[in-house]
Amino acid sequence: MRRGEVLGFLGPNGAGKSTTMRIIGGSLAPNAGRVLINGIDILDQPTQAKAELGYLPETPPLYRDLTVDEYLAYCARINRIARAQRRGAIDSAKERCGLSDVGRRLIANLSKGFQQRVGIAQAIIHSPAVVLLDEPTVGLDPIQIREIRSLIREVANEHSVVLSTHILPEVQSVCDRVQIINRGRLVLNETIGEMRAKLQATTLLVALRTVPPLTELESINGVQSVESLEDGRLRIAYDTHNDPSDAIVEQAVANGWGLHELTPERMTLEQVFVDITCADTHQPQDPDSNPNSSPSPNLNRAQAGEAA
Repeated sequence: MRRGEVLGFLGPNGAGKSTTMRIIGGSLAPNAGRVLINGIDILDQPTQAKAELGYLPETPPLYRDLTVDEYLAYCARINRIARAQRRGAIDSAKERCGLSDVGRRLIANLSKGFQQRVGIAQAIIHSPAVVLLDEPTVGLDPIQIREIRSLIREVANEHSVVLSTHILPEVQSVCDRVQIINRGRLVLNETIGEMRAKLQATTLLVALRTVPPLTELESINGVQSVESLEDGRLRIAYDTHNDPSDAIVEQAVANGWGLHELTPERMTLEQVFVDITCADTHQPQDPDSNPNSSPSPNLNRAQAGEAA
């Protein structure tokens, strides 16, 4: 990962996401490979490497009978922040997470959205290089989700963020890069820009009152194939660099086909996710592999970059 990057870490249940996050966080040792946090090997120098990590598990590790200020002061101490710097670190974390006005309130009395903010504040209070966020918006209402997403983008200005989530639109709105794992193996690693190219429409749904011979439609410039659907519509596949929509409209008007629908059919990240993981599931496994073993070493190796 690069500094300032938000990585969406996806995979179906049982794919190895939690195992991988535990390995990155240093609570589970890999059977092979290495994890480097800011260039520090987490097995060789665990204390120094973990000092570069912030972690928010799916259930925030909050002490509900403490106030926000008391809890963050505790987090500052266990992260070994020098006494003279603690107040500044606490105030900075509260300001960045929108908690400046609730410092004296009991955590138990805060809404779930504000409790998530407190969880993120404890993860960044010691200014780590990498922040791991596991399902940070689960159980929040739409307004709280939007606020937490904005907060994640703000956190990424100073930290690299690994975001593990099942909410696929969240990945598209927040992340810079996407990794999908399945059965302990990396099956996709692309930037959001590359993903958007995959999601661009390459087919059109067309409805005509008078359907001409399909060969006539296939002869239109840019059209690659035409498929009749059960509901009477047509699916027209075309070259991404030669959209035939205008030509189809012109031909429909000139020939009286009665065009009453022409809709770009776009793939969604959900479709890409399902297609990739389902296709991978049907691939034959290595005969030497053990389905109950730890994830592939490829998932335990973090490439050293500017941040991690």
